[in-house]
Amino acid sequence: MSLWIFYADCASLADVRVLVADDERVLADMVAEGLRRLSMAVDVVYDGDAALEKLGVNRYDVAVLDRDMPGRTGDDVCRWIAGSDTGTRVLLLTAAAGIRDRVEGLGLGADDYLTKPFAFAELVARLQALSRRSVTALPPVLERDGIVLDVTRHSAARDGLTLSLSPKEFAVLHVLMRAGDRVVSAEDLLEQAWDENADPFTNTVRTTVMTLRRKLGDPPVIHTVPRVGYRLGL
Repeated sequence: MSLWIFYADCASLADVRVLVADDERVLADMVAEGLRRLSMAVDVVYDGDAALEKLGVNRYDVAVLDRDMPGRTGDDVCRWIAGSDTGTRVLLLTAAAGIRDRVEGLGLGADDYLTKPFAFAELVARLQALSRRSVTALPPVLERDGIVLDVTRHSAARDGLTLSLSPKEFAVLHVLMRAGDRVVSAEDLLEQAWDENADPFTNTVRTTVMTLRRKLGDPPVIHTVPRVGYRLGL
């Protein structure tokens, strides 16, 4: 299945954390890479047992589950999520396209259903809809201190000048703008803007904040609060 990545007219998926579980490894990895390019934090597993392990220790906004994985199936994982209080939304994937199959899948507690093969654009649209149900709705355009973050078009500007931000820089700025006057810890940034493969003992957060601060220009708008985290504001 061919995948295509798009950014324009795409509601922001920054800060959305997704679990992709599919035993078709090439497909799972391609989907994950595409979603990461849209600033999402994505973890990938290839069987139901691994999916349940991840769900037991991490909070996900959406789980994309293949129904036909070996061992514990996507159906089993869906039932577990439906009976939990995680708040995770479920999108089931399957090659079975019959009405009975879709009804059965939704009856397991799934929030949505997508048949293979599928267009990547449709998958993203469905994830957008599901993620909006799992988080408090935010305005599509955030503005503060001369910064305009258009989460619909995945674009940012300061004082009218367009900023060229990487997906992670965009995600970090989104988290900071959502926080208002609150200080955001490095741990919270790591949790919301990266996936679990990020090493908490590296300087990845500090480095990303440093490059983001440089791109935002003067006067400095991201402030370091020693031993606490980062705060946005003049």
